[in-house]
Order: sequence, then C-alpha cells, then structure tokens
Amino acid sequence: MLRTLHIRDFVIVEQAEIQFDAGFTVFSGETGAGKSILIDALSLALGARADASALRENAARADISAVFDPPSTLQAWLREQELDTDDALILRRVIDNQGRSRAFINGLPVTLGQLRELGEYLVDIHGQHAHQSLLKAANQRELLDTQGGHLPLARQVQQAWQQWQQAQKALDAARENSAALQEERERLEWQLSELDQVGLQPGEWDAINNDHNRLAHAQALLDGATQALTALDGDQGSAQQALNAAGHALQQLLRHDSHLQGIYDAIESARISAAEAVSDLNSYLDKLELEPDRLAQAEQRLSEIFDLARKFKIEPNDIPSFRQSLQDQLNASQTAADIPALAAQAQAAASQYHELAVQLSKARQKTSKNLAKQVSAAMQTLAMQGGRFEVGMSQSPAGPHGNETIEFLVAGHPGVSPKPLAKVASGGELARISLALSVIASQAARVPTLIFDEVDTGVGGAVAEMVGRLLRELGERHQVLCVTHLPQVAARGSHHYEVRKSTADSSTLSTIQALDAQGRIDEVARMLGGLKITDTTRKHAREMLAS
Repeated sequence: MLRTLHIRDFVIVEQAEIQFDAGFTVFSGETGAGKSILIDALSLALGARADASALRENAARADISAVFDPPSTLQAWLREQELDTDDALILRRVIDNQGRSRAFINGLPVTLGQLRELGEYLVDIHGQHAHQSLLKAANQRELLDTQGGHLPLARQVQQAWQQWQQAQKALDAARENSAALQEERERLEWQLSELDQVGLQPGEWDAINNDHNRLAHAQALLDGATQALTALDGDQGSAQQALNAAGHALQQLLRHDSHLQGIYDAIESARISAAEAVSDLNSYLDKLELEPDRLAQAEQRLSEIFDLARKFKIEPNDIPSFRQSLQDQLNASQTAADIPALAAQAQAAASQYHELAVQLSKARQKTSKNLAKQVSAAMQTLAMQGGRFEVGMSQSPAGPHGNETIEFLVAGHPGVSPKPLAKVASGGELARISLALSVIASQAARVPTLIFDEVDTGVGGAVAEMVGRLLRELGERHQVLCVTHLPQVAARGSHHYEVRKSTADSSTLSTIQALDAQGRIDEVARMLGGLKITDTTRKHAREMLAS
C-alpha cells in the first residue's frame, strides 16, 4: 500500500508530504484548489508522461517521491529487474525545466517503462472521466476481460490471429506471384552455379595469395636465406665464430671478476640463438624449391577468382559469404513457393486461433452473466430501481479480439428492453453505472491501492450516500483514496485531507492538510452549505460523520 507521497515544486504545490494509512481516505477542497494534482503527481511517480508544464512557476525542477509497502506479488518482478528491496519501495521522478525527466526505484536509475510496469502491481487509478471512456467498445471489452481474469487468454487470441493472418498472407502471395517466384529461383540457381564452378572456400583467398607471393619470390628467398646463413655460419668471420671467441675470452676472465658473469651469459644466450637460427635456416633451405608449375597454377586460380568477383561486383574475399546469402535467399524462395506447405501452415494457424477464440467466448459468457447480475444489483441502490444491466455478445467475423462483439446494454427502468449504454443512459446514470462497474471490478483487483478521482460526478443525495458506503466497504479490502466534492462521500472516509489554495505575493500555492475531528466537521459543513457555514450545517455535518 501507499505510505508516503512527497511533492516539491509541482504545478502549484511548493512542498507537501502526505502520510497514508489503510482504509478509505478522502481528499476534498474548493473547486480549483488542486485536489487532482495529488493524483497527477502520483501518476508521474508511476511512469506517466511529463513535460516542463508540470513545474511550479520559476522552479528549476519538480521532484516527486512515493513510498510503498511492496506486495508479495511483486517479489518475482523485482528479482527479474535486479532491484532489491527490504521494507519499503521508493519510486522517484524528477522533471527539470527543459521537460527532461529521470526515474528511480530505491535510488537506482530506471526507465519509464519499468516504472509503468511496476505501477501495475501497486495502484489502479479510476479517473474522473472514466464514465466517458466507458462508451467505447474497446474499453467495454477490456473491462469484461479484466473482470473475468482472462486478459492473458485475450492476448493469446490476438497473437494467434496475427500468426494466422501472416500465414494466410504468405499463402496468398505464393499463389499470386508463382511466376515471379519461379523466375527468382531460376536467377538464384544460375548465380549459385556460377559461384560453385569456382568453388572458393572460406579462407582460401588468403591462403592462395600467401602461396603465390612465396612462389613468385622463391629465387629472392633462396638467395637471401643463403646469404643470412653464410653471415651466421660461414668459414671466415661469421657471427658464430665471433660469439664463440668472445665467450671463450670472457670465460677465462670470470675467475678474476664475477661482475663479467652477466655479460658472459648474454653472449652465451646469443650464441645459442645463433645456433638455432643456423639450424632453422638449413631446414628452410632444404625445403625451398623453385616451382614454376605451382606458381602458374596459383596465378590461374587467382585469375579465376578475380573474374568471378568482377562479375558479381564484390571483393574476392566476400565470395563465400555472398554465396551463403544467395543460398539462404533460394531456400526462402523455395519455402515461399511451397503452396501445399503454406496452406497447411495457414490451416494450422486458423485452427489454433479458433480453438483459443472458442475458449475466450465461453469465458466471456460466464463473466458477462456474473457482471450483469452484480451491476444490476448495484443499480437498485443507486437510484435506478428496476434497472437492468446486460453484456451483449453478438457473433461477428473472426478478428484479433475474438469471434464476438462486446456491448454494454442498460435498461434504466422496469419494463423496457436494454439498449446500448451510449444511447439510453443520461450523464448521471452513466456516472453511476461507471462507478458501480469500477467498484465491482476493483473488488477482484489484486493491486493494494485503488484511487478514484471524482468518479462520483453527477450524483447526489441518497445516491451519493450509497456511493460513500460502496467506497467505504471497498476500503475494508483495499487502500482506497478518493478525490470528492460530495459531503456524503467525504463523511464516509476513515481519513480526511483538505486541499486549500492561497495567493500571496502574486503567487498561487496549494497545501494539503490532514483534518482532525473538528476540522472534518467544518469541511463537511462547507461541502454542504458553501462558503457560509452555519450552526445548522455543522449539526448536519456532525450527524453525517456520526452515522
């Protein structure tokens, strides 16, 4: 659950630190005081997009931190991301006056994607315009799938649809382009035959170049090696003779001065190296021959490779990899033209899709009955007695979202047939149905913290009191935060914060204050009677809070 929210230089909040508890917490205040700023700040800490407009005027940066108790469901994700946590999970977001932002989890830099992914385990936010989004078919379908817990199955259906369409597209292309594919295969086969006639192997080009270079300079190598051997081991004045003489001379002197030992060792080492060089040169000269036939063969091979490289406009050393590329293209072309195999793949993909889509349809039918029953029951307590809610599922052509179209239907009064929500529900009715759906869906939610941002818009009186009861009951299972303008809802809160706006020195600031018992009476009285609070409104406020 959310423990602390710290805000600095955000919109019109200079600095605020709010401590949260379990249960149902309400935030109230005059219109424009900045109640929803709290939700916006928390959304940023959870990875929402931001720009420089989020900063308080003349501030260098906005800094928002949220501290949570990590739920057990989050441990696997934290290990996966290599993020350690003990007793607290600290999410931080910093936005500078250029619109650049940085994100942190427990002090470690992370991406916004990681923040958003983490937020799905922690908080579920129901915005004040949720009832408007409820009119969209896609949102209705997603709400049904979320409530039923079959979003993973819905994603499988979508993936299976994409695989089916890709397989069908490949089959259609093979049928339509069979002549072009055949021409392409013939071109590739001709090119491969040309390359295979030369048959250059990987590494062969470098080896042939080395051999040719050695064979072409065999006489120079023979003369030079012989000259070096003579210098090292000739009959007169050779290096070995000089080293032997120097070593012998120093050896006689070692018994008189041990300081010569290092010099003697160096000469001895040189003498041994020279002897090894003489041996190696003798071996080299024994093997070195003038081979004009092999030289001619190497030159012919080089000429063949050069001609082939020139034909295909590539470097000689690239011929083996170029041939492999052509072979890969030929294999792909043959696969793309194998109509029976492609047809079998398309059929298998279609079967997989239909199997998953049928499973999804059955799951949706079961969930739709339960959801209709729960929402219809809630409508009776929200001034829609006799009203009925249904989830319409009409057969539709196969698509990425299954074999049916989802549509929420409602009958606001007894004796009338349910019709599409967008056509029959008034603004107030839509807000109440949206609230009922939000509360019912949230009962199944696994996240610990639920936030409702003025979702009670459009209701009042006894209905508002019932909304407060619903949220209070929900607070027994989750941590519930609610921004509200209704005294009936505020009176049901276990904890109450007031948001105030003040102006000083041409600067507007918003502050958040926890209310004590008397403060709650005054705030609920204000919500009941406006700016002028009377003894009557205070009495009414006390009664509401006492109930």
